[in-house]
Amino acid sequence: MSNLAAILAVFAAFAMVGLSSSSKFDELFQPSWAFDHFTNEGEVVNMKLDNYSGAGFSSKSKYLFGKVTVQIKLVEGDSAGTVTAFYMSSEGPYHNEFDFEFLGNKTGEPYLVQTNVYVNGVGNREQRLNLWFDPTKDFHSYSIFWNQRQVVFLVDETPVRVHSNLEHKGIPFPKDQAMGVYSSIWNADDWATQGGLVKTDWSHAPFVTSYKGFEIDACACPEVAAADIQKQCSSSADKRYWWNEPTVSQLNLHQSHQLVWVRANHMVYDYCSDTARFPATPVECQHHRH
Repeated sequence: MSNLAAILAVFAAFAMVGLSSSSKFDELFQPSWAFDHFTNEGEVVNMKLDNYSGAGFSSKSKYLFGKVTVQIKLVEGDSAGTVTAFYMSSEGPYHNEFDFEFLGNKTGEPYLVQTNVYVNGVGNREQRLNLWFDPTKDFHSYSIFWNQRQVVFLVDETPVRVHSNLEHKGIPFPKDQAMGVYSSIWNADDWATQGGLVKTDWSHAPFVTSYKGFEIDACACPEVAAADIQKQCSSSADKRYWWNEPTVSQLNLHQSHQLVWVRANHMVYDYCSDTARFPATPVECQHHRH
């Protein structure tokens, strides 16, 4: 039996390095806290928030470049005060992070989607949008696409935000820290809904977010990405690493038009134009292409 265990361990070690692409939760993820707040219905994973606890899950591997997607159905009815987050993050005080945060609301009021980008431990790059559908009625796909040139946030494959590499302007870009993939639900009624004016109504608990369609098509690597692994994950010679192809180094024309439409019709807050918070326009905003 010990021999079998050793063989399985070797297989597991090999499986952790290289390309990861799968739709099964258990292959890619594991609950990270409040295990009793998870239920499964076939391919669907439900995660709940009640007045005891929220819950969260995390990927089993870390990744450097690629695309992660999950289909989410958000909390139905009165979700005020709750936040569901889907994000990528590295670790440590100078971490990088790409966030989707879904801010709950009173029944009949729209969910707000807040995105944020942290580079070397510094965030404060919030954008908020409402969606062109009700995200509580059905599953919709939310994706983060990341390569050396850009970070793209997508909803049902429509880009809603691009964070471009502007290193040539002296602005740091997240490209050398491997990142895990995470999701969580928690009570944030001190800020989530109308700036914290609307509190969580616990009589409506439990608040349930549902997930399916887990996909990670990315370059798996150890937490501390050695130079050779970084080189491998950013290689355009290996055709499996399609995210390094020149054709995806920026949005195509159709995607650019989609992003313009989203920003014109659905964006309700952009840190770039918040002069109260930033009297001097943040440097990356001065080079905004959209």
